[in-house]
This record gives sequence, structure tokens and C-alpha cells, in this order.
Amino acid sequence: MSDLSERRVEAPARAALRAEAARRDAADPLAPVRELFAHVDGEVYLDGNSLGALPKAVPERLASVVAHEWGRLRIRSWTESGWWQAPERVGDRIARITGAEPGSTVVSDSTSVNVFKALVGGVRLAGPERDEILVDAETFPTDGYIAASAARMTDRRLVPVPAAEIASAAGPRTALALVNHVDYRSGELRDLPGTTAAVHAAGALAVWDLCHSAGALPVGLAEHGVDLAVGCTYKYLNGGPGSPAYLYVAPRHQERFDSPLPGWNGHRDPFAMESGYAPAEGAARGRVGTPEILSLLALEAALDVWDADGVDLAAVRAKSLELTDFFLRCVESVLPAGACEVLTPRRHERRGSQIALRCPPGTDARTVAEALAVRGTVIDHRPPDVLRFGFTPLYTSFADAERAAADLAAVVGPAIGGEDGAEADGPQVEAV
Repeated sequence: MSDLSERRVEAPARAALRAEAARRDAADPLAPVRELFAHVDGEVYLDGNSLGALPKAVPERLASVVAHEWGRLRIRSWTESGWWQAPERVGDRIARITGAEPGSTVVSDSTSVNVFKALVGGVRLAGPERDEILVDAETFPTDGYIAASAARMTDRRLVPVPAAEIASAAGPRTALALVNHVDYRSGELRDLPGTTAAVHAAGALAVWDLCHSAGALPVGLAEHGVDLAVGCTYKYLNGGPGSPAYLYVAPRHQERFDSPLPGWNGHRDPFAMESGYAPAEGAARGRVGTPEILSLLALEAALDVWDADGVDLAAVRAKSLELTDFFLRCVESVLPAGACEVLTPRRHERRGSQIALRCPPGTDARTVAEALAVRGTVIDHRPPDVLRFGFTPLYTSFADAERAAADLAAVVGPAIGGEDGAEADGPQVEAV
């Protein structure tokens, strides 16, 4: 390394930030939980908002399921190993994280399938006189696709509305509103209590997508009177790639909830094999077909990290905000002013657990993300120019945040002609 590089590595601003990160990690009450996860040496992983890290307990649990429950007990495991009850059992564990009532959440199928159940079932709850579905205009694309399909199938009109305007847009014709709790691009946290109350005041139902919030911050489904909610489990809940999603139906709606996918698993007496459908009681009526047992039980093992000492949603949320504040300060310390535009709101009440930055002009987000990965910092991006840094408080450290900012400066700094305060060696991005 050159003398210049040495001086840049130990620039005063970065040295102070590294020292602060070390102090904060030493005092972090959630630091012991980090050891419950598998880590790659030398890598900073800030993509838990796409795929959570592997909890160390999962491989052993899966090996036992495969070798003993499937390999030896085989069909008997549906009863002897509790496979049959797993969708509701794991649902209750997720309910504790989302602030939902016991017996309100079932784990099965994909997020997309559960969005479809919630929308069509919600329209049926709302009644025939309400002919409009509001949808978050900035929603994750699949939610929008399914909302459009649900509207066609139920002969309703789909109305895309900016999330901040849904509360005022709801009216006497509104059946329900589908909103993302955290925007997947910007990391903006939406006003769940206020929007839900406004939608209810209009006589409609509130349906929330929790994919980018559950496991990173308090949700309060019961406290805030949410009607229906869905979410994936492979992000902040660390359930693994393709792990099954969940559906929440508020207890007050369960008796009338009419699922558009009435599969045999959601029947009140599945093994009676009746020709007519009679829904099960409670959350189980959200089931459709045979549960995804291997991934479901991997998720159940992954959720054990929430039983560790000191893990509660207040601590998780506090650390999330501290991490993202610290990361922003690091970025502003080592990058020239205005080099990357911050898309995520600064106000805590409007921030999820993600920081989204817009690349410098003339710089491609994919190229930046790939260069960061070579340096050992793994993030996500959204074309053409958005970088997403996901912070999972259970395993992300303050040292990770500082290192990611320094690597970002090393990658994009030369492209804008700035001093980055970080090691100059390694891949950099050229302005195009």
C-alpha cells in the first residue's frame, strides 16, 4: 500500500469513527445475539432486507428433520413430530413479533399468494357496495400486479395512490387499502396507525404488507386495529430462501373471512374428504395445501434467536435507529458533500431499517454494488441508481456500518474526484 493510501486509511475522521464503532459495539446489549448467526470472515453483510443471514441452529435442526422425522418416522411425523400444527404454531411465534393476537396468524404459501387471499377475502368482507381498491402507488411490483388481478376478478376498480395520500383518499366506495409498511426502495416507514384509523373512518379495511418491517421494528397489528396483513419470513426473520410467508386475519374478521383459495388444508375436517368446503376455525382457514414442512421447520428454528436474552422489539428498534444514524454520519464524514443523495427519511418516525442512497450522477448502481462486493461489503441495489443498505439489528454491528461507508467512499470517491478517507486499493467506479 502506498504512503498516500496509508494516510487515507487512518484519516482522522475515519479513525474517530472506527473508535466510536468499537465503543458502541462493546456496549451493545444485542451484541451476543450476533454470535447466533453464521458469518463470512472479512465480509460485511448489509443485504438482510433481501435475504437474512443463517442462524446457526438451523442446519442441525434441518438435519434432524431430514434424518429422523422424514427418514425414520416418515408419515408418522405429521402427528408424532407436530408437522400438522406447524403453520399455526410458527404463526403464533411470528404474531408475538408483529404484535398480533394468538391464533391470528398462519404460515403458509408465498407472500404473493397471501396478498391474493387478503385482497379477495378483504373485498368480500367489505361488501358489494364498495367497489374500489386503493393500492400504494409505490408498492412492490408483485403487490400491484396481484391487486390489479384481484380487482378484475372481483369487479372492483383499482386506484393507485401515493402512500401518504391513502388516508385522505379513502371514501365511501373504498373496500380496502393495500399499503407497504416500509417502502422497499427508499426505506421510508409509513404511518400504519394513522392510515389504518383513517381507512377505518371511511368504513374500509386496512391491509398491510410487512415484508420490510416485521423483525426490524414494532408493528402493533392488534394495538392499531389492522384488519389483514401479510409478510415474508426470509428477510428480517431470517427464515431462509423461499421460506413460507404468513397471513394475519384479525380475530374479529375470522368467522367471516372467505378465502379465495379454499384448499383441503383449510377445511374444518380435512380428512373427511367432503365434496363441499367448510372453513376451519381461526387462522387455519388461511391454509390451502400441504405445508412446506422442510422450509417451515427451518423457519421455526431460525425464530429461536428471538428467545435469546435481551431480545425484544424495543431494543431491536433502538439499535436499528442508532445503526442507521451512525451509518449516515459515517457516509457524510468520508464522502464529499452531496456525493450520494440520501433517499431515506432522516426522521426516526419515518425510517425503517434500511438506508437508500442515490449514486453520484453518471454512476450505475449495479456497478457500485458489484465493486462493493469485491471489497467485502454486500448490499442490494435497484436500477438504475439506488443502493440499498439493510441493517439487521440482531447481527449487524457498528463496525459493519463504518466499514460499509468507508468501502463506499473508496468505490465512488474517485469517480467524483473526492477524497474518500478510505483505503484506495481495490475496485473503484469510473464515471460514465
